[in-house]
Order: sequence, then structure tokens, then C-alpha cells
Amino acid sequence: MTQTVKRGESLGAQVARVLRQRIVSGELAAGERITEEALAEEFAVSRGPVRDALTQLSFEKLVEVQRPRGVYITGLTQDDVDQLYSLRGALEQLALSRAMRVEDDARWAAMRAAVSRMAEAADAGDHAAFVTADLDFHSEIYQLADHPRLQGAWNQYLPTFTALLEVTINHDEDLHESSHDHVRLLDVMRSGTAAQAAEVLAAHLDGARARMLSEVSDRP
Repeated sequence: MTQTVKRGESLGAQVARVLRQRIVSGELAAGERITEEALAEEFAVSRGPVRDALTQLSFEKLVEVQRPRGVYITGLTQDDVDQLYSLRGALEQLALSRAMRVEDDARWAAMRAAVSRMAEAADAGDHAAFVTADLDFHSEIYQLADHPRLQGAWNQYLPTFTALLEVTINHDEDLHESSHDHVRLLDVMRSGTAAQAAEVLAAHLDGARARMLSEVSDRP
């Protein structure tokens, strides 16, 4: 079946997003072979965007390009999951410690809005809207950190973390607990100590890591 792509966004990024989600969700299994020709036909694009997508996914260690043999799915192992979440933890703990220095209340408005949107999505059982608000919340931590290189590192891995969240969030039929976690994290960032905030963030990310490890271990 031909996949449709939107012409306003980078075609390579769109192809990469779809393939990334298939890999992270296990729809494309480790060792499976894919070809540029088949992908170009499926997405109704030229090979240029397909190559761009595969280059990005190769950087993310999700595929291995073996020209001229083809492209092989690397997939996610438990070690990959551990590496990704330990990386995110290191980045986000630094961002959080810097963000907590911001006293200007107006700069926290976007994070408060993201928390409100998560609560609304939880009430509606809207997983897709929750994912968007969740990622906006965490992106604001990096924005508040006032550290462009740190924010750049987050943005570089954001597509991978998005795909991971889209998988792990489906383990939660009731999104209210996750919504409350973010309320607590915001509260402790505004009125708690750095140590308390670091502990809350670590517990939050450990929960996501555990859900992803469970997902990977259940695959054939």
C-alpha cells in the first residue's frame, strides 16, 4: 500500500518517522532486509528522500546500510533501551538543574500549558494528544536551561524518544497517573530542591524505561 506524505515537511523526515515507528514498535524485526526501491515505491517518492531517511536511521543505530546488499533492520535490544534512557537521563538531569535557576514566572507558562493539555488528554483518553503534550513539557525543560548545545543534543534524539514514548504510552490505559507525575515534577521544579527534582525525574524516566524493556522482552 502506498503511504501518503505531506509536501510541506521534509520528505526524508516523514519517511524516517514512519520507518522509525515500525522499528521501535517491532513491526519491522531485527535482521529484516528492506530496499530503497521498495521504500521509494511505497512512499511514492524518489530515492533521494529514502536515502536521507536511511542515513538518519543509521545514525540512530536503528538500521545498518550494507550497499549494495541492501539495508538491514538493527532493531532495539534491551541494551539499546538502557543506553537511550541513560543518555536521556544524563541530558535531562543537567537541563533540569539549569532550568530551576529561572525565576521569571512568565517563562514557565509553556510548561504549565503542557501540563494542562496532558490533563485534558488523560480525561479524554487521547493518547496521541498526550504524547504531544508530554514531549512539549520535556522540551521546555531544555528551553529553560538556556544551553543551546544541550538543547541541540535533545533535538537530535527527539525523534527516537518520540517513537519510544508512542510505544510505552500504549501500556497505560489510564493516562492520569502519568499526567500527575508531570504535575509533581513541575511543582518540585518550582518550589522544591534540586535533589528532590532530580529524584522525581529519575523515577519518571525509570518507569518509562521499564515499560519499554517489558515491550522489547515480550517480542519473539
